[in-house]
Amino acid sequence: MSKALNTFTNGLVRENPTFGLVLGMCPTLATTTSAVNGMSMGLATMFVLVCSNVVISLLRNLIPDKVHIPAYIVVIASFVTMVQLLMQAYVPAIYETLGLFIPLIVVNCIVLGRAEAFAAKNNVGLSLLDGLGMGLGFTISLTVLGAVRELLGTGSFFGMTVYPDNYGMLIFVLAPGAFIALAFLMAAVNKLRK
Repeated sequence: MSKALNTFTNGLVRENPTFGLVLGMCPTLATTTSAVNGMSMGLATMFVLVCSNVVISLLRNLIPDKVHIPAYIVVIASFVTMVQLLMQAYVPAIYETLGLFIPLIVVNCIVLGRAEAFAAKNNVGLSLLDGLGMGLGFTISLTVLGAVRELLGTGSFFGMTVYPDNYGMLIFVLAPGAFIALAFLMAAVNKLRK
């Protein structure tokens, strides 16, 4: 039980993909212009991470060493295609906003890294918990970053107006604001850890 709990909480705290391991920076910086966008990207990545971890763990003894990376990419790409089609069908507004970054989940180093480092070496239960923990940690990170950028940049929080947008700081909606907000959040997380 202790190993299962440790596996799950690892991605939330010690090895948080965004604030701890500094992985997946492309979607982190590009899609977090609002809390909804960050949460949506995080949930899509979490779905792919959990499903690919489970399948790769199930197939780990059947995949030859020479082709394990291409095999992992095929599994991951299959789940990314599912997510993309589901989002396009049921949440087209979010799909339009996230656009190109959904297919890029295939090459996200968090997903491929967890497949290689964890799912290929552990049983299905632990791989599921690892995917949930890492995915939830990534989702929380993107949501918090998106919420901070949205609040400072447009004066809203999850689309609800907190203060008039003419008082917002445009830089936080633009690319430099992503770096600034991420830097301050990483510093705060590191301070809290110590």
